[in-house]
Parts: sequence; structure tokens; C-alpha cells
Amino acid sequence: MLNTFDYCLPDVQLLKKKNDQFLIWIPDKTYIVLGASGNPDESLNMESVQEDNITVLKRPSGGETIILTPNNIMISAVFCNIKNLRAKDVFQRINRLIISSIEKTGIKGLSLVGISDIAVAGRRILGSAIYRSKNVLLYHAVLNLGEPAATFERYLKPSSKESADRSGRTAIDLTTSLKEKGYNKGAYHMENLLSLSFEESFCI
Repeated sequence: MLNTFDYCLPDVQLLKKKNDQFLIWIPDKTYIVLGASGNPDESLNMESVQEDNITVLKRPSGGETIILTPNNIMISAVFCNIKNLRAKDVFQRINRLIISSIEKTGIKGLSLVGISDIAVAGRRILGSAIYRSKNVLLYHAVLNLGEPAATFERYLKPSSKESADRSGRTAIDLTTSLKEKGYNKGAYHMENLLSLSFEESFCI
């Protein structure tokens, strides 16, 4: 039987903040994170997950199951004045800010896909989700710096939405990474670019 644990990664601490803040961070190991309604049996290739002893968490926000690895950059932000704040507007604001940061590396062809994803030439490079409590709204996203698409195929089953959209394509056809698109600097360089953009946007 697979054990799942409550979400306990660094950005969960943002839910305790009293003012708008952000956090850019890199996972210390590989995690699988289920959305609030995610079911391990439906979402995961259980044999591979158990064989590799992958930690499985369940986050409070919705969205599809994701994999976090040290080849990803995590981008999180909390908003405290949420009375008139729409999730759609947060996705637009933050994802456009991320696009502007990535473009500084010379990567072009970035676009918003759906309400919460970023793609390069039609292949997803970032997915994000939002959790809204009574007092705060938490945005968090995973930017794929260099994780091979084969990792996703090893651990994750296609979601029902993905299965409908794939038309026979695999994760390798649908996802990409910054490194695959020519980014040749380290994770901390990209982390710094993002932090500078967020500091300006959040007036920190």
C-alpha cells in the first residue's frame, strides 16, 4: 500500500504570512504531489513509484498531479488582500512575470496556455495551481529547468484531460524544459532572474 502525506514543502509556510510575499526554491529530492482531489491509483504508475521509493504528497490546491525534482524551480506567491482578487488575474499576472524573466535568457516563443500553464512552441514548460483559504490565496508553480519528459512517463499516468488532448502524443511530445530550449546556465542563475522580477513586482 502506498503512503501519502500532507503537503509539507517550504511554500506551505507562506499560508501563515500577513502580507504578500513570494518564494523561489529548488526541491531537495523527487516528490510526487497530488492535487486536492487526486487519487494515487488513478494518477500514478504505482509499481515505479514504489520501486523508486518516491515520496507522495497531497497539496491543498487543485489541479493535476505533478512531479518535483532538483531539476525544477518552484515559484510560489501568497496574496493576503483577496476580497476582490480573482484566480484568473493571479495566473495572468504571475505567469506573465515568469515569461518576462525567462525571455531574458534569450528563449523565445513562450505563451500562456489555458488558464495556468506556460508553453514554448506548444510544449508545456510550466504548470501552476492556486489554493484559496479564508484569508489568503496561494499560487504555486513548477518550472521545468531540465527534467527529462521520460521521468513523467515513468511515474505518472495521463490524466483524463491529457488523454483527450494527446491524440496519440506522449509526454515527450507535450513537454519540454529550459535546457532543451537552449538554456545553458545553472539553476541559481534562473532562480536569481525570477527573484529580481518578483522583488520588483512585489515592491520588496
